[in-house]
Amino acid sequence: MTDLSRPQPRPGVLDVSAYVAGDERSPAKRVFKLSANETPLGPSPRAIEAYKSAADRLHYYPEGSSEALREAIARVHGIHADRIVCGNGSDELLHLLAQCYLGDGDEAIYTEHAFSIYGISTLSVGGKPVVAPERDETAMVDEILARVTDRTRIVFLANPNNPTGTYIPFDEVKRLHAGLPRTVLLVLDAAYAEYVRRNDYASGMELAAEQENVVMTRTFSKIFGLASLRIGWLYGPAHVVDVLNRTRGPFNVNSPAIAAGAAAIADRAHVDASVEHNNRWNAWLTEELTKLGMRVTPSVGNFLLIHFPDEPGKGAVEGDAHLRREGYVLRGMRGYGFPNALRLTIGSEEANRGVVEALRSFLNGAA
Repeated sequence: MTDLSRPQPRPGVLDVSAYVAGDERSPAKRVFKLSANETPLGPSPRAIEAYKSAADRLHYYPEGSSEALREAIARVHGIHADRIVCGNGSDELLHLLAQCYLGDGDEAIYTEHAFSIYGISTLSVGGKPVVAPERDETAMVDEILARVTDRTRIVFLANPNNPTGTYIPFDEVKRLHAGLPRTVLLVLDAAYAEYVRRNDYASGMELAAEQENVVMTRTFSKIFGLASLRIGWLYGPAHVVDVLNRTRGPFNVNSPAIAAGAAAIADRAHVDASVEHNNRWNAWLTEELTKLGMRVTPSVGNFLLIHFPDEPGKGAVEGDAHLRREGYVLRGMRGYGFPNALRLTIGSEEANRGVVEALRSFLNGAA
């Protein structure tokens, strides 16, 4: 029952299930955190040095538009800096888009196993989430388009998607865009784009450059290894950028983050090394886990969705408990519609080999 004697949140807020971050809980003396899609290579040494160099200026406010960071991003990608907005993680930018383009009862569409922030952002501003089914843990353009109504304001598409690691080809993204009304904003969340090496994939930057109703979001939390600094960015049409700059916090990205981000994105050798490491161990882990009899959703990201056997005592809950005892912390996926799966971040060689052996012992009946 609602207690009307105290302040009440707006409708929809109490329908939100709070986001649960990947944890590190384990009774083992040495713990491998493989629950949050963090890079095992860490940040670029240049980024660390840039971060340290900002320490003697902490008493000054940051430059309010993140100009140095926007210009560094623009140089690397060959895009216009004035059409970039930086944020306190891409989460902030996704929340701002919902805040600015959704009203009470307006609809936002996303797919059934999509990143949970889309639903949180939608509900928190009074919007209505509309969930499109997937096939083989992959977004389906026709299912999304079938759910567009005159109340649709935003379509969120994670490409690649978290937690599945699947993607749709750029031709399908363009087909999705072509089927949307011009008044619907297509939000392409490309948090894992740097990892993808497929000829039919594109992050969506081209669409965001050319179309009035497309934006692309990116992050420094994954391949750049700057998760603790919370840096995200958005590229889109000038009118959307103007709206976000009017509503974001005036100093939403801190100075050390601006400096570290600008240095990180310029260190292409470090990015290439991260991609090489990920490609090698993605393939190896997929093969080894499949040999153990587990189904692994094909992933182009830095993580794998592992499906456990439908056998008593061999499920994801029991597997998670065993892995934690051994010091390997993965991410449970019940909240994403996968009650019998865990998500495994691709880690260091030691972590990757160790988690396979721990799973082998679990499946072979270790207590």
